[in-house]
Amino acid sequence: MDNLKSQRTTVKRIPDRGKYDTKTINAIIDEAMICHVGFVFNEIPYVIPTIHARNDKTLYLHGSAASRMLKALDRSNLCVTMTLMDGIVLARSLFHHSMNYRSVVLLGEGRIVDEKEEKLTALKAVSDHLIPERWEDARKPSEKEMNATTVVAIRIEEASAKIRTGPPGDDEEDYALPVWAGVMPIYQSKGELIPDPRLDPGIVMPEYLKRS
Repeated sequence: MDNLKSQRTTVKRIPDRGKYDTKTINAIIDEAMICHVGFVFNEIPYVIPTIHARNDKTLYLHGSAASRMLKALDRSNLCVTMTLMDGIVLARSLFHHSMNYRSVVLLGEGRIVDEKEEKLTALKAVSDHLIPERWEDARKPSEKEMNATTVVAIRIEEASAKIRTGPPGDDEEDYALPVWAGVMPIYQSKGELIPDPRLDPGIVMPEYLKRS
């Protein structure tokens, strides 16, 4: 499915900012480091931040097998969101201050992954999402660790992206005000790696980490 638009995911507020193509939506999902998962448990609504990863048309979440959230997600209707902040928009009027952003809202039903191969695929996807090639370098999960981990899958079939870019949009009469206006960009970047104090000094930093 190339278009993930549905009645439930149609952007109502400033609809021109809505995007429904899989290319745009997948790019935001893949760039975001965390997502927020909304669900109802015992008639109480929760929104929990967690790590995610996408493998083709499936979004995976993972965590402790004791996690109340993950247990509640099986066969439940979920709302998953990701947001990337790109800048603070400084208008001439306080009313028109805004932010440049890229966001995704995804609706779907959770499914606990029991099959071992799919579970390994999901865990590798999460590892690759954080640091590509780390899966091939570090020790793989043991059987005990696999049993202590719950993975939830959500088909990416109903979603929308909402994106704001560009300068502020002031009222025409405000453009004459002697107030600085523009955009303050926001960047997310990775810093210099800090070795574990117990790292064997003979172990050299792998090239994939230098590239990450």
